[in-house]
Amino acid sequence: MLVTRHIFTKVHPSRVIYYRSTSSLPTWATIDPNAMGTSDPHHVPNLVDGKWDTKSSSHIMSIPNPLHKNSKPIFTLTDTKVNELDAFVKSMERVPKSGVHNPLKNVERYLHLGDVTRRAGEELLKPEVAEFFTKSIQKCVPKSHAQAMGEVTVTAAFLLNFSSDNVRFLARGFTNPGDHAGQSTTGYRWPYGPVSIITPFNFPLEIPVLQLMGALFMGNKPVLKPAEKCAVVMEQFLRLLHEVGLEKADVDFLNGEGVVMAELLKRAPIRLTQFTGSSRVGEILSEQTRGKVKVEDAGFDWKIIGPDVDEVDYVAWQCDQDTYASVGQKCSAQSILFMHENYQEAGLLDKIKHLAEARKLEDLTVGPVLTHTTEDILGHCEALLKIPGSYTVCGGKELTGHDIPEIYGAVEPTAVFVPLEEMMKEENFDLCTREIFAPFQVITSYNDSSLPLVIEACERMSHHLTAAVVSNDIKFQHHVLSNTVNGTTYVGRRARTTGAPQNHWFGPAGDTRGAGIGTREAIRLVWSCHREIVTDEIVPEGWVQPKAT
Repeated sequence: MLVTRHIFTKVHPSRVIYYRSTSSLPTWATIDPNAMGTSDPHHVPNLVDGKWDTKSSSHIMSIPNPLHKNSKPIFTLTDTKVNELDAFVKSMERVPKSGVHNPLKNVERYLHLGDVTRRAGEELLKPEVAEFFTKSIQKCVPKSHAQAMGEVTVTAAFLLNFSSDNVRFLARGFTNPGDHAGQSTTGYRWPYGPVSIITPFNFPLEIPVLQLMGALFMGNKPVLKPAEKCAVVMEQFLRLLHEVGLEKADVDFLNGEGVVMAELLKRAPIRLTQFTGSSRVGEILSEQTRGKVKVEDAGFDWKIIGPDVDEVDYVAWQCDQDTYASVGQKCSAQSILFMHENYQEAGLLDKIKHLAEARKLEDLTVGPVLTHTTEDILGHCEALLKIPGSYTVCGGKELTGHDIPEIYGAVEPTAVFVPLEEMMKEENFDLCTREIFAPFQVITSYNDSSLPLVIEACERMSHHLTAAVVSNDIKFQHHVLSNTVNGTTYVGRRARTTGAPQNHWFGPAGDTRGAGIGTREAIRLVWSCHREIVTDEIVPEGWVQPKAT
């Protein structure tokens, strides 16, 4: 029996979102992004042991159109159940601990993957391919064309950065001389073998591709579990990889709910799981895997604007981008703003309000929130406004005239000001530092004498992903940087909390499980371990057996 879960919604004619047309589709593509939500939905199957599997499960999950309730689903996917994992378990069991390749085995694969990566990067640079993925992303996770295209651009740059010989350069080791003739030591970067990757919805292409390719580069075989809401994007990218030479058996692709992946981790000999997503799930995985996990989880990301006022318009614009671009659904989004009173007097709040109010649903500079309902977001706003001295800077209302399904959120870009002294009270701090994965921020102000409270607030926060110190005052920069910990911190007048991780490390600090992304160091740290091989070959002439010790 075919079991289908779905939500159908009706398109409101006054809220049609216009997408740029795609003149031609890539030859390997099996979807037309223009037709998603208006025609019979494409089905996303599992991939296991080198075969796309459309028949092993009778359960189908339908993904609703995030912009138009009652329209057709944008796609369906195999809703794998816990009793349907045997093929995935066996696939992982066949992967040796020494990996598919390593510095001493199947070394030709380093060159092969370098070539695949080069060709994939070149494919993404083609205008029709870039537009194909941009529109596919927009259909799954509505964001502006510029934000969606930026994700494709970063991914292409990453692929080209790590193409050709740069794959084998990732496995570069080192040697040390020994204690006597014939002895030396060599340090190798060694794969884990069978690994898993669990990726979030908010960057359907960039995050999965960067982590997936890193896993492959270092010699592992990954099983990829994408977020259900955007699984079609990575399905299409895997088809691109197969077109440019990746063996289908190199990656398994599992669809379904989180409980299914949890069961696979119990049954399969997966030696490392890389997870990007919520801190709650990260903690669950840490316990379930007994610590065999690398996490890039939630970020309640702060920005501190220093006392040296300059370029106020630019600072306001960057605040707007950091908080509200991609509908605030970035792990690096600005969650809280500590603004020196000098900037408040310079009119920064009015500029932030003006920019926020210019965002509109028609161009997807604001849109659906996929992990919070409208009621949840506005309820949090109301709770903050009960704190003495708090007030709404902008937003705090539901979007008007939209057709976003009730299971999602639909709110105006929102900022709530909370006095610093009130925020620091024990009864208020957790509320003020609750991460809302939405176009939402808390703003507070401080002066020179209350800067220690700002540093204390940063110390009390539980997650330390990104941060920004907006100041060109060197002494101020040094004071803040030397007393904080966030893993990716921007500093200077142009400092931001969001950025493109193909050119620098991106990841949390202060957590032994912390996973990086985007750089040579990140790939080596996450996807390989250290192995030392000590060579000792020459027995000295005239050796005499010593007394036993």
